[in-house]
Amino acid sequence: MLAKLGAFALVGIDAVPVEVEVDAAAGLPKTILVGLPELAVRESIHRIERALANLGYQRPSGRTIINLAPADLRKDAGAFDLPIAMGMLVATGQLLPEQLRDFALVGELALDGSLRPIKGMLSISMAARNLGVKKLLVPAANAREAAVVTEMTVYGADSLSDAVGILSGQLDVEPVNVQLEDLAAKLNSYDIDFADVRGQDFAKRALVVASAGSHNVLMIGSPGSGKTMLARRVPTILPPLTPGESLETTRIYSATGRLNPGEALLATRPFRSPHHTISDAGMVGGGSTPAPGEISLAHHGVLFLDELPEFNRKSLEVLRQPLEEGRVTISRALNSSTFPASFILVAAMNPCPCGYMGDAKHACKCNPMMVERYMGRISGPLLDRIDLHIEVPAVPYQELAARQDGTSSATMREQVLRARAVQARRFGGDGQKLNGRMTSRQLRKHCVLDAEGQKLLQSAMEQLGLSARAHDRILRVARTIADLEGAETIQSSHLSEAIGYRSLDRKLWAR
Repeated sequence: MLAKLGAFALVGIDAVPVEVEVDAAAGLPKTILVGLPELAVRESIHRIERALANLGYQRPSGRTIINLAPADLRKDAGAFDLPIAMGMLVATGQLLPEQLRDFALVGELALDGSLRPIKGMLSISMAARNLGVKKLLVPAANAREAAVVTEMTVYGADSLSDAVGILSGQLDVEPVNVQLEDLAAKLNSYDIDFADVRGQDFAKRALVVASAGSHNVLMIGSPGSGKTMLARRVPTILPPLTPGESLETTRIYSATGRLNPGEALLATRPFRSPHHTISDAGMVGGGSTPAPGEISLAHHGVLFLDELPEFNRKSLEVLRQPLEEGRVTISRALNSSTFPASFILVAAMNPCPCGYMGDAKHACKCNPMMVERYMGRISGPLLDRIDLHIEVPAVPYQELAARQDGTSSATMREQVLRARAVQARRFGGDGQKLNGRMTSRQLRKHCVLDAEGQKLLQSAMEQLGLSARAHDRILRVARTIADLEGAETIQSSHLSEAIGYRSLDRKLWAR
């Protein structure tokens, strides 16, 4: 008998439909798996046969052909265990074909027949909805994640025997239901706050500007000045994570297996802080089958690069295109994948190898050549893509010992939300278009300078030797500062503050 079932394969972060065909016929006992299966799928035959035997089901006694269509798509991971096992049960008459009608199945089997969770369940559920599939049968550990797509009827099973009972009607199980209102209530709850940071008012102001317009930031300061502490709190002043943004980011975490067990949606904006030994593939994504990297895991959140000069030069240079476009495309000989990568880059570094150049309390041990080599590890094109360069000095004892809390995240977030509201009215749409990502045409329209502003910007360009890209980024930052102040036009004070955030790169990086 021939059995046909619906399943899905994961390609990058997208799910692709796969038809599982199982044909059991008379002949010598042999199982053949075709359809371009990778090693993990080829090995699944042994898992499936032992799971069937250990649960008391009859295994095919003759020649069994299993086909995974389409034949030109590589099939990887263990998600095909459950549909193949069900196909064997249908092919041997232990299940009726009509009992699987309207169902798609995915899941990995253990030798005792229990079902293990798989990666990419959210993408699979979304793809099933788009294809008109009505019901999903998945491992119980993945059920809440799949049920986030409210149009789908999702059943969770702990074992192969439970799955058979659900399909045959012998086990009365209610579909898994997820209340999106309850999930939304848990969104945007953080355990940290900017009120914990004493002093550093200038740095906090710069981070408000960066968050309001989605600008990238570089913080330079001696060890222990609070750079990491500031960076970790940037997500707390960003606008609340919307359910739509949470869904987009959760897809990436689900596809890479980083979603916590039982977690249906990410509740807070992601904050990624990779170690400086990361490779370029780990940063932007890669592999023979392209997988998302750190920049995609930071989508709708913050990517923090601590000790920026310590990163491999190649790992930093690959950030150029994603910083401009908000996405990254990984191309291979057989296919290419595009991953979202819209994030705020927050970088931190010391002013010199010993860390104390310019520090009033510590003597710098570095000679000019050492400092030049240290700063030279960061290229000019990458610096041009970082809008704000700020100094983070050591905090005086009086401010550290003060009992009064610093400016809170709630106060700073109110300023960010007001500026974002202005940008939403300016650009329309869903509020995803921000000053930091204005096109050249929008820049000419919304960043018009008066004669005094033109003269000020020209002087800054000539004295600091800034590039054309830096010119545009100064205007974008000035537009954000004007929005924070509620001004319709960019004034000289706004432009002066924006230029001040750019002067540090020419102060430390000689050209």
